[in-house]
Amino acid sequence: MLVRRSELAPKDIVRMRGYRATCIGRTLKDVCRRLSLTESVVIADMAAHAGLIDAAGLAAAAMHYRRLAGIARFREVVGHVEPEAESRMETRLRMLLVLNGLPRPQAQVPILDDAGVVIGRPDLYYPDRRLGIEYDGSTHRDSLTADNRRQNRLLDAGLTLLRFSAGDISQTPQAVVRLVRSMLAA
Repeated sequence: MLVRRSELAPKDIVRMRGYRATCIGRTLKDVCRRLSLTESVVIADMAAHAGLIDAAGLAAAAMHYRRLAGIARFREVVGHVEPEAESRMETRLRMLLVLNGLPRPQAQVPILDDAGVVIGRPDLYYPDRRLGIEYDGSTHRDSLTADNRRQNRLLDAGLTLLRFSAGDISQTPQAVVRLVRSMLAA
């Protein structure tokens, strides 16, 4: 546990489950000061996805805390936040691509069939290339049959689909970037 002390304005303090805590904007700003850009975006994505803060709230926090240490990193994080991100590894995969110079993919875009029925939502998506990117976590083993059916429907709809695991992201990140880059260039 790391304890830091700082002066707080009264509006920075909220009550959570009966305890005094810093508000979500201040908490994210403080956390972002200590973590890498990617890990900071992971936390901010999860807070946004959980509905604890939205884009307007993040922008307001960045403006409100503009004079505090660590604000440059927080502003950078705010620019990368994706409320549609559904997992930490999905965010890490997106940040791997973006930080290596690839365009930012869209997240969780519903893909429709000819009848207008949603057939799937790739974790990440490049619509101009019809390239879907999926992160397969440990839950993938439990939903393999449903995931395979969804993948087949997406392929039948004309998407190219790439699938990556935690090992790909952590052990061979440049191979992931090269493959996505080559698919975007094709």
